Amino acid sequence: MAGSAVLSALDRVSPGIDYRAPRWLPGGNAQTIWAALAARRHFGAPPSWQRSRWTTPDGDFIDVDEARHPSDAKAPLLVLFHGLEGSSASHYAMAFADFAAAQGLAFAVPHFRGCSGELNHAPRAYHSGDFHEIDWVLRRFAAEHAGRPLIAVGVSLGGNALLRWAGEMGATAADTVRAVAAVCSPLDLAAGGHAIGRGFNRLVYTRMFLSTMVPKALRKLDQHPGLFDREALLAARDLYAFDNLFTAPLHGFRDTDDYWARASAKPVLGGIRVPALALNALNDPFVPAASLPTDREVSASVTLWQPAQGGHVGFPTASDGVLGWPVHVRTMPEAVGQWLLARA
Repeated sequence: MAGSAVLSALDRVSPGIDYRAPRWLPGGNAQTIWAALAARRHFGAPPSWQRSRWTTPDGDFIDVDEARHPSDAKAPLLVLFHGLEGSSASHYAMAFADFAAAQGLAFAVPHFRGCSGELNHAPRAYHSGDFHEIDWVLRRFAAEHAGRPLIAVGVSLGGNALLRWAGEMGATAADTVRAVAAVCSPLDLAAGGHAIGRGFNRLVYTRMFLSTMVPKALRKLDQHPGLFDREALLAARDLYAFDNLFTAPLHGFRDTDDYWARASAKPVLGGIRVPALALNALNDPFVPAASLPTDREVSASVTLWQPAQGGHVGFPTASDGVLGWPVHVRTMPEAVGQWLLARA
C-alpha cells in the first residue's frame, strides 16, 4: 500500500481522518472485535523478532522484541508501546511491524512488566500512567540507536502513558524523540474505566481483560505473600475493583479514583511541546466521545484525529472497497506511521 495514497484518503486533521469501515462491519464493537480476531495483520511476511532482556533501574526486567527485517543504519526507529495485556503478538503490533518493514524502518516493542510471557520479579507491574518507565525505555533506545531518529507510538493504555510522558517532559521530550502518537487511548481514564464496566463492555471486554489480569495478579501474590487480599481480588468483577485492590496500591496511588485522576494524560496535553498525534474513533466502545480532548485542551504541538468510525484499535479496511473482502488492519498503522515519518 502506497503511503501517499493512504494519506490522501485519511489525512484530515480537522475534524479527523476520513476512515470508512466495510458496510458489513457496522458499529464500534464489530470493528473492534473483527480487527482483533479475524482481519489480516500484514501484507508481507509475518514479523520475526529478536528478544532481549533489559534490567530495569530497580533491579527488575522487561523483555524487548526488535523486528529482524532489514533497515538502513540511519533509518528511523519506531518504538511501539502496547495496550492493556498486549504484546508483540497483538494484531496492531504485527500491523505496525509490517508497516515498518515496508518502509525500511527499525521497529521495536518493549513489553510492559509481566506482558512478555514471563512474570516480572518486583511487586509492581505496569499501569496507564507509567511515564517514568516510558522515559527510561525511550532514553535507552535513544542511546543504543544514536544514529537513528526516534519516533514512538502507544496503543490504548500505552498511548496514554506515552502522552503522559510527553506532557510531563515538556520541551525536553524533543531531546529524545522526534514525534509521538497515541492510538485509541483513554486519555481520561475515569471516563474509559467506567465505560468498560457497563453493559456489553462489562460482559465481553472486562471479562477478557480480567481473564489474564487476575491469574497474573495471583501469581504475583505467590511471589510476594501478603501483597493484597486474595479473596477480595477473586471477587472483583470489573476493572474498578481490580485497580482498587491491585493496580492502585502497588503503584503508589490511594485508590482507583486517585489512580485514574493522576495517571490520565488529558490534563497534561497542554504541556506537550513535541509533535504529537492523538487518534480516537468516536465510536470506540472503551473511550466515550464526550471525554475526548478538544483543540482548546491541547497545545499547538498536538494534532487530534477523531474519525466517526474505527472502534477500539480496529479500523478494519476492505481490500477492494467498503463492500469488499478480505479485510485488513494496515490502514491505521500506515496513516499514523506516515504522520510520524513526516515529522522524523
